[in-house]
Amino acid sequence: MSDTQLPAPSAALPMTGPVGQVRGTGTCILLTIVTLGFYTWYWYYKTHDEMKQHSGNGVGGAVALILAIFLGFVMPFLTSNEVGDLYERRGQARPVSAITGLWAILLGWFFFIGLIVWFVKTNNALNEYWESLGATS
Repeated sequence: MSDTQLPAPSAALPMTGPVGQVRGTGTCILLTIVTLGFYTWYWYYKTHDEMKQHSGNGVGGAVALILAIFLGFVMPFLTSNEVGDLYERRGQARPVSAITGLWAILLGWFFFIGLIVWFVKTNNALNEYWESLGATS
């Protein structure tokens, strides 16, 4: 391997940035209901900001917020993919991926069931990742 080649995508890459915050799934759902959905913008901003600071990759908080406001339908795919990337860079299997976003898009209209399934899967995967690095609830 020459000096300019990058490691294979499956190779574990070190991440030295700060560990993100664990956010209770039930609390996030309750805050979303109480704030009539506005909490989701905060959640997207904070989680993407933390993932970018931790790994050095991803869209970051500001871009995630802009996308959430103007192109919200892409966020379930993007967020689940970035959470999965955290695991993959560590050499682990992805618990969620962009495909997980289909829950939100395909069944989100049905009493929010798809949105809830997507959020529970994605937020729990992110929380488990942060907890594996020492974060506490």
